Amino acid sequence: MVVGVNGAGKTTTIGKLATKLTAQGAKVVVGACDTFRAAAVDQLQVWCDRAGATMIRAKEGANPSGVGYDALQTALNEKADYCILDTAGRLHTAGNLMDELKKSKTVLQKLDASAPHHTLLVIDAITGQNALRQAEEFHKTLELNGLILTKCDGSSKAGSAVSIVSTLQVPIAYIGVGESVEDLDEFKLDDYLKALLAL
Repeated sequence: MVVGVNGAGKTTTIGKLATKLTAQGAKVVVGACDTFRAAAVDQLQVWCDRAGATMIRAKEGANPSGVGYDALQTALNEKADYCILDTAGRLHTAGNLMDELKKSKTVLQKLDASAPHHTLLVIDAITGQNALRQAEEFHKTLELNGLILTKCDGSSKAGSAVSIVSTLQVPIAYIGVGESVEDLDEFKLDDYLKALLAL
């Protein structure tokens, strides 16, 4: 399950991740759980078509947890290696929307008691110190187990990631370093520290 605030780059990151995984020979199912923004779903469909990933979508305004359930059911039935759920962007301060994520997690657990296996928070590298507050709220709601930093190709060094990792003990899984499909890298601490310290 991939979560984050609006504009952090979740949909693009999921497209890149699906492409990376299918290029490695994995079978990937993607659930378009952002049922409010048709453009986001259409964008995700383009990414999935390019990657050769199966995409599960619903009509605009459908129940997001139902889309997640259908995607996981499809992944289980088709013996997929990965099921990636793209959730709608939401402010970490919007209690009702955070509760919706809890509901989605509970619904997924009807199919697999350990679902979601990974809950990844996408954070825009230029967010600054508000990133820690975002991460704390998402972690409180969902128990994050990974971070993806986006837009690390700009002038930002994503220094807020240090406080998130230190405070929540949640590792950075990937970093987005550009706009093209191959610009999602696995996180390497040495490279990050060199960039952070401008070495």
